[in-house]
Amino acid sequence: MADPADGRQRIPAQSPFEEEIGFTRALRVGDRIVVSGTVGVEADGSVKEDAGAQADRCFALIRQHIEQLGGHMADVIRIRMFVTDIKDADAISASFSRALKHARPTGTLVAIAALYDPRWKVEIEAEAVIGSGQ
Repeated sequence: MADPADGRQRIPAQSPFEEEIGFTRALRVGDRIVVSGTVGVEADGSVKEDAGAQADRCFALIRQHIEQLGGHMADVIRIRMFVTDIKDADAISASFSRALKHARPTGTLVAIAALYDPRWKVEIEAEAVIGSGQ
């Protein structure tokens, strides 16, 4: 959804928090797409226990958001991954590899104390530049 007032293109809100707090899940400005922190919540609201499965869901959602805004996963230039238990780093890194090894973006993985919902084990942010992956 484009906002002619500021030239930004946003995906439609997907949670009540976006409207309530005033943020956008994914935003395109020019040739740049930024996807805010994405967690592995399933369409029915459930969350899988496995950290790798949560990361796979995060990357699937990120792909969906980037494609909605006219980009491709090959355009991803940066990923930031926040994990609540560093023991899950290998499973989450394997998910990163499945989703983005072909694009070879920069990547950061850091352990943090907690996420908003205690079921969440990983939160992932992405940045893409349209056309950079060609």
